[in-house]
Amino acid sequence: MEKFWLEVSLWFLLILISSFISLRLGITAALIEMIVGILAGNLIELEVTSWVKFLASFGAVVLTFLAGAELESDIVKSFWKEALILGLVSFFAPFLGVWFLTQLLLGWEVREAQIAGLALSTTSVAVVYAVMVETGLNEKPFGKLILASTFITDLGTVIFLGLLFTELGLIFWVFVVVTLIVLFILPPFTKRYLVYVKNHPSEPEIKFIFLILAALGYLAAKAESEAVLPAYLTGAVLANLFIHNRELVKRMRATTIAILTPFFFIKAGSLVDLKVVSNSLGLLTLFFLAKCLFKFIGLFPAGMLFNFSFRANMYNNLLMCTGLTFGTISALYGFNSGIITKEQYSILVVAVISTAIIPTLIAQKFFSPKEKDLPVFKKSSKEN
Repeated sequence: MEKFWLEVSLWFLLILISSFISLRLGITAALIEMIVGILAGNLIELEVTSWVKFLASFGAVVLTFLAGAELESDIVKSFWKEALILGLVSFFAPFLGVWFLTQLLLGWEVREAQIAGLALSTTSVAVVYAVMVETGLNEKPFGKLILASTFITDLGTVIFLGLLFTELGLIFWVFVVVTLIVLFILPPFTKRYLVYVKNHPSEPEIKFIFLILAALGYLAAKAESEAVLPAYLTGAVLANLFIHNRELVKRMRATTIAILTPFFFIKAGSLVDLKVVSNSLGLLTLFFLAKCLFKFIGLFPAGMLFNFSFRANMYNNLLMCTGLTFGTISALYGFNSGIITKEQYSILVVAVISTAIIPTLIAQKFFSPKEKDLPVFKKSSKEN
């Protein structure tokens, strides 16, 4: 037990240090936590135990749920075309670009290049949502548009990973059917449940949501999918209900950001092997620049089409360049399936995590939009 409490103390010390640095520098805590994780993982060989993996994994699921809960139907209806176009462009531009670049320039096999393209096609819901909350943009239509576009991007990654590499067997379709049924009955049932429990001090509302997320996560794992996907959908179908329960959202967010997500971001940073970075700096730089370049090639003209200001367009482009959860998942799938080597996996993971850090830092420091920079959407004036 002594070792356990020493580990707990170390992790919470790192979390507290990250908070102080974030406070002093004015940079989102998620970004600082990843950087602290990188340093701890390489300097003190930070151990990622089973309980840390649990907190980190569940933190990612709950944070993704909260991101989905920001997407009220009235707001999404106002800019579904923009979200769909931005999300699809954000996925296909880097997926196809990195795929062909890796295959033609680096000589990787087709399946290896496809894994590279998928790993670098994503946008991190976790990173984007954390930034939206800290900047207050999650309450603005522009922030909700970014979150909706992010979901479509990652949905494209999940779909193509399944189409190209996995067998869609019986368990997968059971997962799909059960998830759809749950998503259909969940809003009316949850509404009645919240009225019944009436904000009891034991927090039965939050425990109910946690149970649903865990159960759907189990089904997703059985179907060889990822728990964050049904979590996002669950948040989206409950979003309209959560509009009228902002206090519940605040309590969930406080629990998640204070206890769960720091483990997720620090753990993600600890996966970065600086030896791999130093030995493969050229390849890592190529992957990083390729993802960002192809994202910009697709997204910047789309933003101009929707009359985004230059500042808002740059901010959106940079945040859509971020990658973490689904990018790492894609690379890990390729490694576990024997499609890519351990070295290729390490390079891709480091490249993915670097896209979570560098574009976010640039976006926050140089292109954080002011109120006058935000685009205006029809039927959304009440949100401004």
